Amino acid sequence: MAWAGGAGALLGLLAITSGIVTLRSGWIVPTARRHVTRPRLHGLGALLTGTSLLAQSLFHFRVLPGVSWEARSVGGNALLLAGLLLIALGQLLPLRRNHDHPAARPSR
Repeated sequence: MAWAGGAGALLGLLAITSGIVTLRSGWIVPTARRHVTRPRLHGLGALLTGTSLLAQSLFHFRVLPGVSWEARSVGGNALLLAGLLLIALGQLLPLRRNHDHPAARPSR
């Protein structure tokens, strides 16, 4: 079962990297660009999801100090669900329209 913890750590690191890149530059993975309307929410959600996956795998390998399995389970699931909720909101909320921006004004 060590491969499951290793795969979780790898996916967690990839999600954290994706979240940081999205928050810093606004870049989104090409397969998700059509769907994401709020890149900041999407990046924050990816960061929380990756943190959850990485923490769960570090607990599995006993790298982090021992905590009860209930606290690990509830904490990891709360982070994971919060991240997935933010990713969903980043895709489902409508685009923001800034009426003060020159590009948002209708041309004559």
